[in-house]
Amino acid sequence: MSENQQDGIRNLAIIAHVDHGKTTLVDALLKQGKAFQAHQQVGSLIMDTNPLERERGITILAKNASVSYNGVRINIIDTPGHADFSGEVERVMNMADGCLLLVDAVDGPMPQTTYVLRQALQQDVKPMVVINKIDRPEARVSEVEGMVQDLFLDVATDADQLDFPVLYASAKGGYARTSLDERNLDMQPLFDAILESVPSPTGNPGAPLQLLVAALDYDNYQGQIAIGRVTNGTVKVRDEVALLRSNRDSTSHEVERIFVFQGMDRVEVSEAHAGDIVALTGIEGVSIGDT
Repeated sequence: MSENQQDGIRNLAIIAHVDHGKTTLVDALLKQGKAFQAHQQVGSLIMDTNPLERERGITILAKNASVSYNGVRINIIDTPGHADFSGEVERVMNMADGCLLLVDAVDGPMPQTTYVLRQALQQDVKPMVVINKIDRPEARVSEVEGMVQDLFLDVATDADQLDFPVLYASAKGGYARTSLDERNLDMQPLFDAILESVPSPTGNPGAPLQLLVAALDYDNYQGQIAIGRVTNGTVKVRDEVALLRSNRDSTSHEVERIFVFQGMDRVEVSEAHAGDIVALTGIEGVSIGDT
């Protein structure tokens, strides 16, 4: 993959406090990116696929999806918004170059919002802000925006992190706006802001392979599935790769299958390159945090 091809990727984590509408926003992006399948019912949160998540109405395990817009593949990383799962946020932020911080226009910033923002800025992830639920009668958009600005002043590590776009949205209504005066009814302004403000991934496709395992999945037929971002290098099916673990000797494994994300689906490919977020099979015994 050349640098020009890397320009066609954005890796974006969506972070927020629980119940601030994060999963609903992801669903709206997928729907308008034509990634919604015909049988999905409106109101069914397709990112919450774990039975416990559906029961509790919160996102526990980070999910991956992607949507194409103007020729750019936006890899969406949906992270937990509940304090009980904060460790998951830290790991999956390693896959992101930018983050969309979602704040409720009624509640304003909450303790978990502070945690996830600080984590993003410490990992040098480029932030953008979306104030959600602006259609609520009790919304206090200007006040909440001021609270967000104060929050950034408290947690930013340098002045550059104070320069970020702010959009106003109703995830439930399916629209985002750059100004409260606008009347558009779609997510196009948010898509445009993502392409403009989130940097494309860096990394050398010609360097030795480097991939940090940020998440795991399991399939009855394929076994363990390691999910992570290719930081450097290129990985191909049947490549022999070294698995490095802390306090253990490295082990050798053959990559059996490689998947990238398309909508909510995994699509099999023959190779992946620096900047891609992938799911690999054949790496038995792998753990989160392994390289």
